[in-house]
Amino acid sequence: MLKNLLSKFKESLLSVFPITLIVIVLSFTPVLSLTAQEIFVFLICSVLLVVGISLFNLGADLAMTPMGAHVGGGLSRSGKVVLLIVVCFFMGIFITVAEPDLSVLAGQVSEVMNGMTLIAFVGIGVGLFLALAVIKIVAKVSLSSLLMFFYMTLFALAALVTVMGNEDFLSLAFDSGGVTTGPITVPFIMAIGVGIAATLGDKNDRGNSFGLVALCSVGPVLAVMILSLSVKGDVNYVLPDYSLSANLGENLPHVILRTAKEVLVALSLITAFFLILQFTVLHLPKSALLSMAIGLIYTFFGLVIFLTAVTVGFMPLGFQIGKQLAAQHPALMTAFAFLLGLVVVLAEPAIHVLNGQVEQVTGGLVSKRSMLVALSIGVGVSLALSVIRIYFDFNVLFYLVPGYFLSLGLSFFVPKLYTAIAFDSGGVASGPLTSGFILPFAIGVCVTLQGDAKVLTDAFGLVAMVAMTPLITIQLLGFRAIVAKKMRDKIEMNRILSADDEQIIHFM
Repeated sequence: MLKNLLSKFKESLLSVFPITLIVIVLSFTPVLSLTAQEIFVFLICSVLLVVGISLFNLGADLAMTPMGAHVGGGLSRSGKVVLLIVVCFFMGIFITVAEPDLSVLAGQVSEVMNGMTLIAFVGIGVGLFLALAVIKIVAKVSLSSLLMFFYMTLFALAALVTVMGNEDFLSLAFDSGGVTTGPITVPFIMAIGVGIAATLGDKNDRGNSFGLVALCSVGPVLAVMILSLSVKGDVNYVLPDYSLSANLGENLPHVILRTAKEVLVALSLITAFFLILQFTVLHLPKSALLSMAIGLIYTFFGLVIFLTAVTVGFMPLGFQIGKQLAAQHPALMTAFAFLLGLVVVLAEPAIHVLNGQVEQVTGGLVSKRSMLVALSIGVGVSLALSVIRIYFDFNVLFYLVPGYFLSLGLSFFVPKLYTAIAFDSGGVASGPLTSGFILPFAIGVCVTLQGDAKVLTDAFGLVAMVAMTPLITIQLLGFRAIVAKKMRDKIEMNRILSADDEQIIHFM
């Protein structure tokens, strides 16, 4: 156990170090002007981030991934497919309702949209699409076809929302697809897919294990768009207090307790559901349950430490960096955003879970390193494009429509495995550090350039961009693999055809 924890700690340290180094180096240049207190708190929170990611990743290996695999595989082996679909539907609802990021998002629009109504709609959307994802695996339906249909539906509904005068909700709707696939749900949902695919899916189709996160990201977007059609009036966005003092001193215990409560509720719902299945269907040995219980403890403390560090140190600093760059160095703003995107994705806890499962399922065909490079480039590009959109103040659909058309078009030319991995990666890349550091950075830029009134339409939508660009970069990775294979085959064939006749052995 200690050896595994040290390995996770080393991996986490390498992930968090680049973003910490960039911020500290820039703080000693004229580009950024940070106080000694801000730098000190940021360094402490960076250390806590490493500890939190390490504990979470170990907990995911011991608890979340095995629990999901047992639920998917156990119910599949029982032959009760209808029960499996029903269980996944309710599990999707319960996990989504407990997702901390969704509660934060709901609070931002509470004046024009009831928070519980929004959470309920999003939960039902995730539940329905998780059930649909299970049906897709059992029926062996093409993921590309499903994604094409539902994204065409999304954009048609987006046009209707725009015509109805509720354009302010578009960025919120697309962002909701990213925040619902958080660090608690992703390992569990992905493991369910692996378990079901191993039992009921096509054994020769490695991409059949993926796609659950991709489909679950569609449900919230549809749900929020449908809900927005019933809302009248403008959206009143209330800018949070991003000052560092707001999260220190007396408020620090409150942040820790609130975070602990949210994480405890989320893990309790998953655990309760799993225990019901354990006593009715699964009947796993006590040794397996003990290992999962230890993993849940690691997961709980890891997420509490991680989310507290993000709230206390990273959110205020991200907002300050965005404001300062937009006000004093607008020429460097886009370049810094791209650099920030390159490194921040490395610190997303669920990314390491995804990469590990991808490497395992593909037998090393898609390595962790190639996945990280593709994801880093994708997130870097998305951040740079988002800053440009804030500067010129235009609708997020000008990016999302051609971006998704390109990614869906690529799905017809690359192996299904790469398409499934790519669309799952989009949901995973937009994790808590994206909403806790990158989004405040974009809000700081927007407040300076466009004012508070434009935050919801211009700064929001960034999470959707972070979720979209990996779809293109990872599929381009697959396209490159195809081209490289064809070139190797062509070279080999030319070598055979150009061989001397004397070198050819004739068998009589």
